[in-house]
Amino acid sequence: MRMNRDVIIACDFSSATEVFKFLDLFEGQRKPFVKIGMELFYAEGPAIVREIKRRGHPIFLDLKLHDIPNTVRKAMKVLSALDVDMVNVHAAGTIEMMKAALEGLTRLDGSRPLLIAVTQLTSTSEERMQKELLIGASMERTISQYALNACEAGLDGVVCSPREAGLVKGACGLGFLTVTPGIRFAGATADDQVRITTPAQAKDLGSDYIVVGRPITAAEDPVAAYQRCINDFI
Repeated sequence: MRMNRDVIIACDFSSATEVFKFLDLFEGQRKPFVKIGMELFYAEGPAIVREIKRRGHPIFLDLKLHDIPNTVRKAMKVLSALDVDMVNVHAAGTIEMMKAALEGLTRLDGSRPLLIAVTQLTSTSEERMQKELLIGASMERTISQYALNACEAGLDGVVCSPREAGLVKGACGLGFLTVTPGIRFAGATADDQVRITTPAQAKDLGSDYIVVGRPITAAEDPVAAYQRCINDFI
């Protein structure tokens, strides 16, 4: 699979019909790395993952597991059999939970998908984190500690805002992956995102992967929008 810099398209569609109509636009083009999130997975189940993989797309299965360690271990064993390229958990689930996830994800031959941990969602502001989640530390301190926890657990990287990519690299090393949503083209609306950057800014800040949804999927010409992301980021 592609490593260390790529654009991942967030295929946040509600049905197989919608996602295949979208992916058919890329026929004969570079096969994009795609993210399958909760909406599509819950609507269509594992079959959608298998079919998109059969079509040759790398897949980030974005289900953000967060439960007791034993449950996460067993769930990851199931997801490992789907042959996806990347999966994730919530770092707030503790080091023990993340270690259990890694254990469940690793196959008998030692192979596994990349495993990353969500630090703080890009829709969360520092004010909300502190007032609603009762996390008294700053956003930067919280993300740095969550990244260090993920690194200690043996994970490959974290999900964070591009603005925190350099912070994570500084804490965990350059080889620790940063997967960064919250990407918008210059002049576009933020929608429900708070901590956002452009693809070019994300590259400069040290992101390894950018996750781009509506700026591509809702564009008048999605293929051109994707190519713009590739040009700006890679």
